Amino acid sequence: MTTATTIIRCRECGHKNRVPVAGSGRPRCGNCHKPLPWIVDALDDTFGEVAEKADPPVIVDMWATWCGPCRMVSPVLEQLAVERAGDVKLVKVDVDRAPALSSRFTVQAVPTLLVLHGGRVIARQAGAAPVAVLRRWFDEAMEKDARDRKSASPGTEQGGPS
Repeated sequence: MTTATTIIRCRECGHKNRVPVAGSGRPRCGNCHKPLPWIVDALDDTFGEVAEKADPPVIVDMWATWCGPCRMVSPVLEQLAVERAGDVKLVKVDVDRAPALSSRFTVQAVPTLLVLHGGRVIARQAGAAPVAVLRRWFDEAMEKDARDRKSASPGTEQGGPS
């Protein structure tokens, strides 16, 4: 189990908070109790614990240091993570430092963005996009996932006596 932490400054009160990169729950400021944006890095050996076991939905940014579009989309994703503090976790994966993950998710171009919920990929997109497009992409993925989960739940079959 990873015990790594990151420091997140609360945008509401300025308090510095030590937040684990992996763990259950959703981080909140220790001072004002507002939700904190959860932005962390992961590699081949930490991804399962950091991303797949996360409680909130996860946006995974598969990126590379040499990639211009990756540098353009990074602040956009961070903005989205701040807007959705408490509702999403942003996990950044440098594909050059995480070759097994690149292979596992068949990353052929960077940036490649994934949405994970409950440890499974529910959406995928290659390329950079503006915040409005990524916001809509994430929201549509979550709506589709909710519909899929509802239809897969026992006792939700349609029909009955006619």
